[in-house]
Amino acid sequence: MNAPKVEVGILLSNKIEVIFNGVYSSQKKDHKFSNKCIISSKKDKIIINFKEKRFEFSDGLVLSPTDFENSDCTVNNVVIGIGFHWEQKEIQKFQGDIKFKIIEGKVQLINILPIENYLYSVISSEMRGDSSLELLKSHAIISRSWLLAQIEKQNELSDIEDDYSLIHETEDEYIRWYDREDHHYFHVCADDHCQRYQGTTRAHNPNVIKAIKETEGVVLMSEGKIADARFSKSCGGVTEKFENCWEPINHSYLQAFSDLDKEPEGFNLDFSHEANAEKFINGNPEAFCNTTDDKVLSQVLNDYDHSAKDFYRWTVNYTQEEIANLINSKSVFDFGKIIDLIPIERGDSSRLIKLKIVGSKLTKIIGKELEIRRILSDSHLYSSAFIIEKQKVEDGIPQKFILRGAGWGHGVGLCQIGAAVMGKKGYDYIEILMHYFRGADIKKLY
Repeated sequence: MNAPKVEVGILLSNKIEVIFNGVYSSQKKDHKFSNKCIISSKKDKIIINFKEKRFEFSDGLVLSPTDFENSDCTVNNVVIGIGFHWEQKEIQKFQGDIKFKIIEGKVQLINILPIENYLYSVISSEMRGDSSLELLKSHAIISRSWLLAQIEKQNELSDIEDDYSLIHETEDEYIRWYDREDHHYFHVCADDHCQRYQGTTRAHNPNVIKAIKETEGVVLMSEGKIADARFSKSCGGVTEKFENCWEPINHSYLQAFSDLDKEPEGFNLDFSHEANAEKFINGNPEAFCNTTDDKVLSQVLNDYDHSAKDFYRWTVNYTQEEIANLINSKSVFDFGKIIDLIPIERGDSSRLIKLKIVGSKLTKIIGKELEIRRILSDSHLYSSAFIIEKQKVEDGIPQKFILRGAGWGHGVGLCQIGAAVMGKKGYDYIEILMHYFRGADIKKLY
C-alpha cells in the first residue's frame, strides 16, 4: 500500500487571493500560473484573474506544481480557531495540488497532498515541536489513524443510499451530534473541528519530522479496521466513551477509565448519581492531566491556547440576561428566561449527555455533549462536565448561573495533556497509546 493522499478544505470565500510560488498548471497542462492570482466564481465556472487576463475553468479545477518540493501556494485570510475565543486570520502556505470547488456560489480552496506531508503540519500545529519524541510519535499515529478512518467512513457512507440522521427530536428532546455528515467535498477541514492543519506554516520542526518518519504508515487497528482514534486537550480525570459524544456505536478501544494507573482515591466514579459528579467536579482528583507544569503544558498548548490554564477545573459565571441570550440565540428554540438547568444523563467521565433547560416559555432536553457546549458559550464551553449553581432567585428566576466544570474537550481517546505528562514521566509511545486505546493493535500499513 502506498501512502494515500488527503484532501483538506482550507478556505471558503467569495474571492480568494493566492500567490503561487512556483509554476502551477491545470490538469490539461494548457494553462500555467505563477505569482498573484484572484480566484472567484461565476455560475458554474471557476474564474482566475492573472496578469490582467481572465481565465474560465469548469468546477473542480485542480492546479498542480511542476516541482512539488520547491513550490508552495500562499493564501491570505485563512481563518483559524473558527467559533473559538481566539479565532483569527492568518497568511498560510501549502504544498501539493490546489483544487477549487464551487459551493453555494462561493469558492472552496482544497489542498491535496500525501498524508505524511499533511501530518508534518498537523502535529506541529497541534503541539510544539520541542515536545517529547514519545508524545509526538503517539500523536502521529493517532492523527494518521483518525484521518484514514475518516476516509474509509466517507467511502462507506457514499455507498449507502439511506439518509443518515444526526438529529433525534421529539416533543421533549432535541439530541444532536456532529460528525459523520461533516464534509462532502473534501476529507477533512483544516481547523479544530477535524485536526489543526496550517500548511507549511508550522511544518518544518526537525523533531516532528523525525517522529513522523519513524512511525511512517503506522496506525491503530481494531477488529481488522483502522481505529477511529480521537483526542482532546484534557479529559478532566476520566476519559469518555465514544457513543456518549457521537453516534451510538461502541468502539472497544474508546472506553472510559481513570487517567492514571489507578482510580483516584476518595471519589466514586459512578456518575449516574449526581452527588458523585458534584464531588468529582468540585474536587481535585489525581490524574496524568492534572498538572500545572508550564513546560509540559507548553508542549500541547500553542500561543493562542496557552492563555487558558484553568482547564482541569474551571468556572464560568453568567447573568440571567447573558445565559438567556446565549441559549435562545444559539439553539433552535425560544426558551424565554432561563429558570433552571437540570442534569438528566451523564457519561462515564461526568460529561453531560442530556441537559434539561427549563425556560419561562419552553422546557426541553438537549444533547449530546457538543450541542450542550455549543449553546452555553459564545465559542465552545470547555467541556460538558459541569455542575450548576443558581443564585439571586427573584420571582422564581435566577439572576445568576455558575457553571463549575472539568476538562477541556470531549475527553474521548488520547488526553493530550495527560499524554504529555506520561512522556515526561518516561513512558514510551506504545505505552501511551495502550493507556488511552486499550485493546487496540499497532500495525504498519505502508
